[in-house]
Amino acid sequence: MRRRQFNQLSLSLAGLGLAACSDSAVLNYIKSDRKTEEELKKKFRVWWIQSFYPAETEALSQIVAEWEKINNVKVEITYYNDGSINRDAENALNNGKPPDILFSNTAEFALYPKLAWQNKLLDVTDIVEPIKDLFSPIALKAVSYKNGATNKRSYHAIPIAQLAAGLHYWRDLVVDMGLSDTNIPRDWDGFWKFWETAQDRARSKGKKDIYGIGLPMSPEATNTDTIFMFEQFLEAYGVDLLDDNGQLQIDSPQNYQGIVAALTKYAGFYKDGYVPSKATQWTDADNNQVFLSKNSFMTANPGLSIPASQQFDPVVYNKKLVTTEWPLAPTSKPLNYLVAVKQAVIFADSHNQALAKSLLSHIIKPSNLLTYLKGAGGRYFPTMPKLLEDPYYKDSQDPHILTATKQFQNTVSFYAAQNPAYADVGGEEKVWGKAIKSVALGDATPEQAANIAIAKIKDIFAKWK
Repeated sequence: MRRRQFNQLSLSLAGLGLAACSDSAVLNYIKSDRKTEEELKKKFRVWWIQSFYPAETEALSQIVAEWEKINNVKVEITYYNDGSINRDAENALNNGKPPDILFSNTAEFALYPKLAWQNKLLDVTDIVEPIKDLFSPIALKAVSYKNGATNKRSYHAIPIAQLAAGLHYWRDLVVDMGLSDTNIPRDWDGFWKFWETAQDRARSKGKKDIYGIGLPMSPEATNTDTIFMFEQFLEAYGVDLLDDNGQLQIDSPQNYQGIVAALTKYAGFYKDGYVPSKATQWTDADNNQVFLSKNSFMTANPGLSIPASQQFDPVVYNKKLVTTEWPLAPTSKPLNYLVAVKQAVIFADSHNQALAKSLLSHIIKPSNLLTYLKGAGGRYFPTMPKLLEDPYYKDSQDPHILTATKQFQNTVSFYAAQNPAYADVGGEEKVWGKAIKSVALGDATPEQAANIAIAKIKDIFAKWK
């Protein structure tokens, strides 16, 4: 078994009773918290990622309103978009004015591991531990960060939701090329060759503005795009960069060969002309825009934001736009899906820690969490495996949600939670994005790019010791 692999749906869970998350818990937290009454009366602020759907915002608002009524406390919620919430949270923290709670869509890749290491996140083990059997192993692993001040690992975040990388394609464009999407190959090379063939046929028909594959090749895109997709390729080629203790094992021959193979395949799509030429400059939104403009037959994207954008048109959503599973790994075995766990944190400098713990305990009651995630319309999926058994996911009439739900059977985690040093690999240093771009543009061979990337990663880890 791979070190990071789990089967989330095989868990035997206890009932969904959540006594540990009782709303009355706020009284116990306040008694144990030594902050003065004056501090606790300060404005209780929550920063939350901007929703895609009104139903998502409404669901959260109702859950919070219920908690407000029970506890006679007013919550100030501010919604932020993906591009600004992490930066603004860091700035607020540096200025001594952080919100009490932060829920970000991307912070688990770089921001949270660092803040936990710097002792800037509150340990929330007292929330998670009593109900940990409700969560998947992947979710628990993702919120177990190491604190540099104590040199211990503990729960520093609450696992709210999860998502994996979806593959989307246009059925009508495939049919126009005389191809059928009922026989798309399941083997790794055959799957990608199918999309190259679609482009070749488009060129033969004089269509020069449509490409077979819409994968980002740019270091400018964040972990949610280039790094998410490339690390899925690394997983496919058997690369396992950290051991169980979070120590780097990048020098192994298997890992080196896998990195070279992943770079060769991934950047090779661009070198061979099957990816738009501007993909080496793409930011996060560009692969979405190119695909939705029907300038690529297929693309990969975290979650279901692409089909979600087309819900206004039932024909497009249900017939023309398809979400499909990834192909088998090059070994012909089922692919393990990388899962990003979306997390809420409480800052160590929060003046309202007891209230923040109580509110998050209320939000993650299974019934409340399911209500919120349903409101998200497939944007997010539950971190509690029992909730994935709900008909909304398991027997969904939505073709995109039904396909995406299958991704959470065999999953692997991202590396950042295992070692905060890895946060810089995809974050500030953009190691993999730079390697991909250098190979795509012909500035380096896959072997040269792999050597440079490995040397840089080793240097990053050395500085963190």
